[in-house]
Amino acid sequence: MKRLERLTTTELSAWVQQAKTQAKQGRVADRIPQLALADPGWFAVHICCESGKTISFGDTACVFPLMSVIKTFSLLYLLEHLGAETVFGWVGVEPSDAPFNSLEQLIADRGHPRNPMINSGAITLADKLPGKEASDRTFLFCQWLNQLAGCQLRLDEVMLASVRLTRSTANEAIANYLAEAGHLENLETALDTYEQICCISGRVEDLALLGKLLACKNGNFSAQNRRIVNAVMSTCGLYEASAEFAVRIGLPMKSGIGGGLVAIVPGEGAIACYSPGLDNIGNPVAGLVFVEAFSQKLELSIFG
Repeated sequence: MKRLERLTTTELSAWVQQAKTQAKQGRVADRIPQLALADPGWFAVHICCESGKTISFGDTACVFPLMSVIKTFSLLYLLEHLGAETVFGWVGVEPSDAPFNSLEQLIADRGHPRNPMINSGAITLADKLPGKEASDRTFLFCQWLNQLAGCQLRLDEVMLASVRLTRSTANEAIANYLAEAGHLENLETALDTYEQICCISGRVEDLALLGKLLACKNGNFSAQNRRIVNAVMSTCGLYEASAEFAVRIGLPMKSGIGGGLVAIVPGEGAIACYSPGLDNIGNPVAGLVFVEAFSQKLELSIFG
């Protein structure tokens, strides 16, 4: 019996309580007014096992925007549609020790985005998504994810309006620099696409189903692309804290400022958490506390 399958609700309940006590230490992202409405005490977890068994706890009815978690899946989408050689001509796979929206990092790298998990890389890839207009690209991408994973993601128009109202000046500066360096075909479409895909929203169950795509063999896309995405998540998925959590937890993970966190247990399943209180790097506090307790107890680290 696989490790995820052996979980008891008693163990899970204890880890959930432990995570919830830490949740208040986090701070809800407030740059986007709609995100700021979240309660820092909310916590939800959903686990999808390869066998189809699922386990849920907490505030599982909460709907939240995937924000940066979507970067993992836009990378997968483009690898599937265009191939690794093309995609990695546009972005690198090097970890960054600068914040996810650092213009300085991009300038130091002469306009070549360091990896797809920071904003410069994700905006570059948003520019390359199939479809003419941003709304077409978002629709096709969201439809692809829902069909592949069996989830029910949708674009949250209210969240998108809030994002547009307070458009990030850091992202605008990054997009301008990318355009000057010749990396964007259309600056405005790239930014609009990026903002829209970040507002693709769902419940913690939807995020776990997406994670399961990366955890388990799937006849619908290449095993090589799955390996590539998991490797990039391991080294870059939690921004400048990625190396620390590779040591402490040892699973491919991706976070978002909307409070989402997905952790991949290769060959077994996926763990998705929702906890809107973030640390100072932008990672969900309670989600990481939960996944760390979980991974250490079950010895889930991919590093043996």
